[in-house]
Amino acid sequence: MSEPSQPATFAEMRAVLAQLPEADEAARTKVRLRQADLTKPLGSLGRLEEITEWLAAWQGRNQPRCQRPRVCVFAGSHGIVARGVSAYPAEVNAQMVQNFVAGGAAINQLTAAIDGDLRVYEMDLQNPVGDFTEGPAMDEERCARAMAYGMMAAETGIDVLCLGEMGIGNTTSAATLCLALFGGRAEDWVGPGTGVSGAALQRKIETVQLGIERHRAALGDPLQVLAAVGGEELAAICGAIVAARMGRIPVLLDGYTCTAAAAVLHTLDPHALDHCLVAHRSAEPAHAALCARLDQKPLLDLGMRLGEGSGAALAVSLLKAACACFDGMATFSGAGVSGPA
Repeated sequence: MSEPSQPATFAEMRAVLAQLPEADEAARTKVRLRQADLTKPLGSLGRLEEITEWLAAWQGRNQPRCQRPRVCVFAGSHGIVARGVSAYPAEVNAQMVQNFVAGGAAINQLTAAIDGDLRVYEMDLQNPVGDFTEGPAMDEERCARAMAYGMMAAETGIDVLCLGEMGIGNTTSAATLCLALFGGRAEDWVGPGTGVSGAALQRKIETVQLGIERHRAALGDPLQVLAAVGGEELAAICGAIVAARMGRIPVLLDGYTCTAAAAVLHTLDPHALDHCLVAHRSAEPAHAALCARLDQKPLLDLGMRLGEGSGAALAVSLLKAACACFDGMATFSGAGVSGPA
């Protein structure tokens, strides 16, 4: 991971969060008025109509578009893997990054299918964040710098930013984040992740509970929680979300881990994710409860739990379809079709 030129701090991040731009309601209204005149019953395209209005409001355009989607995968490494919480070893992180580069992963194919641009951001894979049952995963500087690094993903000219992650052990971090932010029991937030069950699943639950007990002093501050039990890829996702908001780029969030990272921002500001949609409901059991906490209704439900931004890339097709209908359909007045009585 190349480092930002200036050290980042949580104070700087909070200052940025205090300046988040609002939606362009004028653009949303103009799109809504045109949709009311398209040759179909009002609301008959369901969530496609909602998507068009959402794109318009956050792109600040009367004619929303989805011609330049970008898929970003942040890859991080976790010290808690040594506790046996995953079905895969830590070396898979670097191996999968090479697979992404070689074009052999699922996300490569899904990105190509939407004519998108895939970017893989390798964090400091050779230096995993700490085992959060023994101490904080990251100090403030490392966490804030990872957030700053993630902000570089939101470049000018992108129509929509699809966010995903790769990191063996990171569903354990995600579950611990959710427990810290929303309470409940460790087992409420822990799922199989890469496929663990039995004794390994119990170790995962115990690890999450130990993490919470170790870091109770951080529970009142979502950024401190992120540093204590998160990972660099989760922090980078937070940074990318914030930068996308500043750049008026709508965001599609992938599954459980990605949504858990975003929940840090939601806890800081309930409107921080207004420019985001959850792309799909993960098969990871706690994802549905997490989406409910964030007042998000996922666009797709396909039983997926891969990560890599796969669900976000798939959902781009819905955005493209929404824009195509909005752009290409005739209006009642223009087509000479009688409108509703």
